[in-house]
Amino acid sequence: MDAAHRAYYEARAREYDDWWLGRGLFAARDRPGWPDEVHELERLLASLAPARTPADACGTGFLTRHLRGLVVGLDQSPTMCALAQRRLPDGVAVVGDALALPFADRAFERVMAGHFYGHLVADQRERFLEEARRVGDELVVVDSAGDPPREEWQERKLNDGSRHRVYKRWFTGHALAAELGGGDVLHDGRWFVAVRS
Repeated sequence: MDAAHRAYYEARAREYDDWWLGRGLFAARDRPGWPDEVHELERLLASLAPARTPADACGTGFLTRHLRGLVVGLDQSPTMCALAQRRLPDGVAVVGDALALPFADRAFERVMAGHFYGHLVADQRERFLEEARRVGDELVVVDSAGDPPREEWQERKLNDGSRHRVYKRWFTGHALAAELGGGDVLHDGRWFVAVRS
């Protein structure tokens, strides 16, 4: 991702979980069924077989902490990594680029990306998929649901009042699976989709 996106996520790190938990700037949003679907996602990830897994763009580790096996959280934001490390007592969080993974070929059994793929423009998506397939046998992508699928550039405001321009996509489970080259739709909800490819 470019420098502007890196700066945005570094600035957002300490308030990132507000989105998941409906706090702060997200407290007034009407999101019926959101908490139940978040819990369903957490259960889904915890139910996956233990595997050696890099969690690309792991953020604060909100989802990553539910994976079993050897988990390596990876994020470009040092603050996100520090927060994720607290949630990964048996794993490690490292600063790195998910578009140029700092891992050897076939070093992992599974690659996981939560709310990262939907922020990538076309050429970045291709690079990410090449890298994910290089280091792991399986790819699990969790992202935002939208029927019909759509994309847009958004202006996002942080608690400090700063504003940032962010590219965002929404998917149906089947559209995401097709884009990933096929796979199983693990979750196709109102708010989230999850696909194993």
